[in-house]
Amino acid sequence: MFHVKLHGQDAMARQADEKLVSRRIKLPKREVTKPLRQVTRRLLMALFVLALTVLIVYIDRDGYHDNANGKVDFLDCVYYATVTLSTTGYGDIVPYSDGARLVNVLLITPLRVVFLIILVGTTLEVLTERTREEWRLNRWRKNLREHTVVVGFGTKGRSALQTLLATGLSKEQVVIVDPSAKVIDIANAEGFTGVVGDATRSDVLLRAELQKARQVVIATQRDDTAVLVTLTARQLNRGAKIVAAVREEENAPLLRQSGADAVITSASAAGRLLGLSVLSPSAGTVMEDLIQQGSGLDLIERPVRKAEVGMRVRETEDLVVTVVRGHRLLPYDDPHASPLQATDRVIAIVRATPPTSPQVTLGPAE
Repeated sequence: MFHVKLHGQDAMARQADEKLVSRRIKLPKREVTKPLRQVTRRLLMALFVLALTVLIVYIDRDGYHDNANGKVDFLDCVYYATVTLSTTGYGDIVPYSDGARLVNVLLITPLRVVFLIILVGTTLEVLTERTREEWRLNRWRKNLREHTVVVGFGTKGRSALQTLLATGLSKEQVVIVDPSAKVIDIANAEGFTGVVGDATRSDVLLRAELQKARQVVIATQRDDTAVLVTLTARQLNRGAKIVAAVREEENAPLLRQSGADAVITSASAAGRLLGLSVLSPSAGTVMEDLIQQGSGLDLIERPVRKAEVGMRVRETEDLVVTVVRGHRLLPYDDPHASPLQATDRVIAIVRATPPTSPQVTLGPAE
């Protein structure tokens, strides 16, 4: 039986109002006017049309006849405009002069059409908003394949995603899973699709289409949560590459046994970089540059080129530091690393260039 060592105090604890029971998908928002503002604007437009109609009828009130008393006052004008624009038309007040009838044909009828368009348009928009969102969601599910699921959009998750984006990954191929609705709103604002919910639950990961994902990044705040998410993710997708982060190094073997392909110990990694920077600030700067994709020097993994087959490691154009042969990692000075074989992959240091195709982001060797 395994026991997961927990971090003493979660520095980024979720607030009570963010512990949601419901799980939902949030697609990136389009630039649209807020619904309340739209309704208010259209209501003002409808009132303006009504007021204009009342004014037109009142100016020409002598051309109208009221079957009740024969006289048309201001209240009768308001009444006539209301029943006319709403197409009710009781017929108790009617235009009888030629001028009043002409005004009805040229002005009142177009205003009636505009009034109906405003009201019907608002109603249809309210009724079809949910249908439109469902259609967008179904289309998103249908087109999503070989994507990347990032569980946790805190500092670790953001940094990992920035590295992936720097290597050519598009935002449309990323789904963020986080229990905080506020965090998902931020992710939406940055152009990412988000799923609000607890990633330890299989139904939440299914909403993120994890079963069709190519790779999964687990960057939760707690090690026990990372273990449960890894177990659930591996159960749903046997072929995806899963990379997880833990705070305590002694929990790393448990993550690997749970199905993670690579495990990063965030606290230890930061501590080693701090220690290296103390011994040699320049070396620390170089290491930080290597793990920051897209600027300065990049650490990449690539297949051996045809022209490099049969070469020694030191003869390649790039600065190769390790040869990946099968499941073995051979350092550049290992006698078995040379000559290079056609099925080998190399880990090399290269000058950062604008991304043209996705490259493999490296994790620690197992």
